[in-house]
Amino acid sequence: MSDITRIANTLMKLDDMLCDCMRCGLCQAVCPVFGATMKEADVSRGKLALLDNLAHKMIEDVDAVEEKLNRCLLCGSCQANCPSGVKILDIFMAARQALVEYRGLNPIKKLVFRQLLTHPTLFSTMMRAAAPFQGTVMRKQGSTTYDMPLMSKLIGSRHIAKLPAKSLHATYGALNTPSKCGIKVLFFAGCMADKYYTQLGEACLKVLKHHGVGVVMPTDLTCCGIPALASGDRIGFVKETEKNLAIIAKELIGGGIDYILTPCGSCTATLKEWWPHFASEFSPEQRKTIEAVAARVMDINQFLIDVLHVDEKATGFRNAGSVTKVTFHDSCHLKKSLGVASQPRKLIAQNPNYELVEMKEADRCCGCGGSFTLFHYDLSKQIGQRKRENIVKTGAGAVATGCPACMLQLSDMLSQNQDEVQVKHPVEIYAEMLPE
Repeated sequence: MSDITRIANTLMKLDDMLCDCMRCGLCQAVCPVFGATMKEADVSRGKLALLDNLAHKMIEDVDAVEEKLNRCLLCGSCQANCPSGVKILDIFMAARQALVEYRGLNPIKKLVFRQLLTHPTLFSTMMRAAAPFQGTVMRKQGSTTYDMPLMSKLIGSRHIAKLPAKSLHATYGALNTPSKCGIKVLFFAGCMADKYYTQLGEACLKVLKHHGVGVVMPTDLTCCGIPALASGDRIGFVKETEKNLAIIAKELIGGGIDYILTPCGSCTATLKEWWPHFASEFSPEQRKTIEAVAARVMDINQFLIDVLHVDEKATGFRNAGSVTKVTFHDSCHLKKSLGVASQPRKLIAQNPNYELVEMKEADRCCGCGGSFTLFHYDLSKQIGQRKRENIVKTGAGAVATGCPACMLQLSDMLSQNQDEVQVKHPVEIYAEMLPE
């Protein structure tokens, strides 16, 4: 299919989808970007109005269209609260794809999505090579966070943790452990738990081993594809997904894989919802694998509570020290796309060394939005400050969330304000009470 034909088909599909929007404006109350800027162009209703006659507007001023379309976190808050049931995320994804098909992809994004993320070994090697030198460009800000003034043009004034010396896969290799409980899973760590928050990946493996769950963890799994998809890069998304499908298909052929688990709400939603949504981009054989994946993939919090029923076992023990108050942030994809909200809270409650206290607006977006925070850092920071204030008001010494990208954003916001609040994943909190 030619690019022109593809663009035309996408624009016609958009026209049909836009008819459902009543322009009621109820999305204003839940849109984090509009809440920060109070600009009509930043709310879903304003963006949907922009998409009317998109072809003419792209020709007239493609840069302006791109800027307005990209000022969206894709958090799904508008879609989750739309009384007309408009598939707003589908519309925005399709519009961004049409925009990229029309004007081409940023060269840096093309390199990242189509080369770096499709070669996980190369990606891991680059990060491993950079790790020993990060001390020369990083300044300590919090107990575990640093800023990088020399890279401010790329990452802004963001406070981040240091890169680990080795990725999760480099440490553990290709895993294939036997099951002692009758359940075997494929562990899809995702980019963040594999290469950045490796302690999260290790906590997941520790918990699964403790409960006798057999684990398969292939070494060559790559990005789930959501960064490329959110940027409108259909080609990069397809390349990344095809690589994963080939690896997962080999594991499914032998049978015995009951679930595919991820510790990231965004990865889970991508495998469960976006892979099937774009199934027409793949071969018939690949579509079968996509169906099998969608039927088996599950967030690890949900698996531990709904499948293993760890909340009924109550195996925790109390340390001699005081109890830490912890609050919970509902990541957008985990709650709004997958409906997983009670399970992470139940998992946290298993550790008697923590007391769960709810924050105000627990399910309001933290402002990360993947690449949104890279290209609109000031706006992302403004949205994140609202989340930070809600966390601090609880008096909690820790905040948990089921998304590594949210962990990155929360760590930055808290560190920027010199708040000594730990950021953890619910699985990390649960794993703390288990014997080594």
